Amino acid sequence: MTDFQDQQPPQQPYYPPQPPYAPTQPITTEPGTTIWPSGGHVPPPPADPPVAAAAPAAAAPGSRRRAKRGVGLLAAVAIAAAAVGGGTATLVQQLSSDSPVTASSVVNGTNVSASSVGTVAGVAQAVSPSIVEISASSNAGKSTGSGVIITSDGEIVTNNHVISGASSISVQLSDGKTYEAEVVGTDPDKDLALIKLQGASGLKAATLGDSSKVKVGEEVVAIGSPEGLTGTVTSGIVSALDRDVTVAKDDDGGSQDQQQGQQYDPRQGWPFEFGGQQFNGDTGTSKTTYKAIQTDASLNPGNSGGALINMKGEIIGINSAMYSPSSSNGSTAGSVGLGFAIPVDTVKADLDSLRAGGDS
Repeated sequence: MTDFQDQQPPQQPYYPPQPPYAPTQPITTEPGTTIWPSGGHVPPPPADPPVAAAAPAAAAPGSRRRAKRGVGLLAAVAIAAAAVGGGTATLVQQLSSDSPVTASSVVNGTNVSASSVGTVAGVAQAVSPSIVEISASSNAGKSTGSGVIITSDGEIVTNNHVISGASSISVQLSDGKTYEAEVVGTDPDKDLALIKLQGASGLKAATLGDSSKVKVGEEVVAIGSPEGLTGTVTSGIVSALDRDVTVAKDDDGGSQDQQQGQQYDPRQGWPFEFGGQQFNGDTGTSKTTYKAIQTDASLNPGNSGGALINMKGEIIGINSAMYSPSSSNGSTAGSVGLGFAIPVDTVKADLDSLRAGGDS
């Protein structure tokens, strides 16, 4: 039997106890910048932080990549803004300026508001106050036509055949006010006349446009007093340019009713000739021919002397003739879309002569 009482068990090496994780150590990158990993305690900022760091901290690689993408995005936005064009730049400038942009601002050189340019309603609202109804009385009776106010003190352009031979002239404005008028000058060769209201002031004058820029197919508006219906508005297009239209120069070559000494029938269109044919009666022996703008805007007796207007609200012609087919009872059947207007450039060139008395 073996005795093991004096034997000692072998000694095991001693290992001191270890903490469950290594102690967190601060990582210092730059003076004043300390990062505590693993969500350790972040000490509060110093009471008096420095005004400026000694040197900017180096950006991490990820930050540099994000910065490059930001610059690229800004560049793309700038290129897109430049591609939009000056209209957007103007809008931005207007919105950022101190002065507000209003929809009622008037388009430069015209009477039409910016929000109504290109609409019949906008043109009608702007120009109607400048269109008048003319009633001319003579020994042959009474006739009705239209006119266009061109000065605030009451100068009005109309057709010569509207006031030719009149002993008295009465003019009604769009607001219903009535004035007596006198003839300033006439030009029978161009079928134009200038009259002046007595005692008028502060009237709304129309804007005279440029008929040399008128194109076939362009939209137009006609305003006048057909059949005595003051301020009637119709619309259409320019059908043709430079039409040779022939009309009577004086009242002695006027309608058949006038030649017979009967009262003028406003349903009868003023007689004119075109292409060697006579329309709406005999023009008589004393006649004149001029180049006219043709339009399909509805014109009827009483529109003579009224305005043909472009979509900017500018007068481009003075309505002067229309074709109206006769019915079996001798009266007319109304407009069929064949109307003619004296170009406004002819009117402007003749104004000084009309103001001096014209060729009458």
